Amino acid sequence: MKRSLYAVLGGAAALTLALAGCAGDPQAVAASDTGVNTSADQNRITTSKNDAAAALVPAKVRDRGTLIVGGGFGSGSVPLGFYADDNKTPIGLEVDIAYLVAQALGLKPEIEVTSWENLFVGLDSGKYDVGFSNITVTEKRKQKYDFATYRKDDIAFEAKKGGTWRVSGGKDIAGKTIAVGSGTNQEKILVDWNEANVEAGLPAATIKYFQKNTDTYLALSSGRIDAYLGPNPSIAYHVKTSGETETIGKFSGAGPTLQGLIAATTKKDDGLVKAYQAALNAVIADGSYAKVLARWNVSSEAVATSEINPPGLPLTS
Repeated sequence: MKRSLYAVLGGAAALTLALAGCAGDPQAVAASDTGVNTSADQNRITTSKNDAAAALVPAKVRDRGTLIVGGGFGSGSVPLGFYADDNKTPIGLEVDIAYLVAQALGLKPEIEVTSWENLFVGLDSGKYDVGFSNITVTEKRKQKYDFATYRKDDIAFEAKKGGTWRVSGGKDIAGKTIAVGSGTNQEKILVDWNEANVEAGLPAATIKYFQKNTDTYLALSSGRIDAYLGPNPSIAYHVKTSGETETIGKFSGAGPTLQGLIAATTKKDDGLVKAYQAALNAVIADGSYAKVLARWNVSSEAVATSEINPPGLPLTS
């Protein structure tokens, strides 16, 4: 298998990758290129219990002593959430943030990896106390969920290296073939851009969906798609590790007039969101949050404070 296939782990959270079916050791390649620890022994950055934040946790969760975290990143989305070299230990940026929040609340984190779709099913049913999975605040999601923000949401277009095509707005995708994760805010943005282009008399882009990151990047390398649209951290990681692609456009995940935000997500009115906000603000203040972002090379997406249910991707955008 060529090295370019070893490096396909940088896809979006909505796409899954069967690590066990990939020859070689993908995480070992990632570690050698970036210096990131991908072993099961993570030596995670830690924080202390914050009594004020812990006091906001509902009694049923506090008495249980655990924070059940849903991670909807399937089998792998480097550097957001993926499996360590042992193919069973969840690691990554989202996992590290979840650990910090749990520690600040005086709880033990239990990370349960699931698919993107089943993450929301689990939140709806109360199976998960919180979702940490690159979840963007949207006005539609706010109808069912509460959000405590912790990172900027930037998305990016990735294409084969050396081309001249750049994406600075919706008109630039007209007539192109683009892969995206199903059910993501990236998909919504593509669909909205397509509708605007058709109304303006421009050809629509063809949107493609793949179940595995390997399939996405094989399609890109073979020219069957022109680009892939996904979360900026994943795109940036793959560009760095593969050496065969480049970022051709980067945008806010909430559209041109609003900075998108990623948030800890919980079932609406379950009484947990204020605790998450307080915990996040505590780890921002003590510096552990900044260390986690630096560890995964996403310091540019840091926020100064956590907000509850800020404006999100509009229903009509």
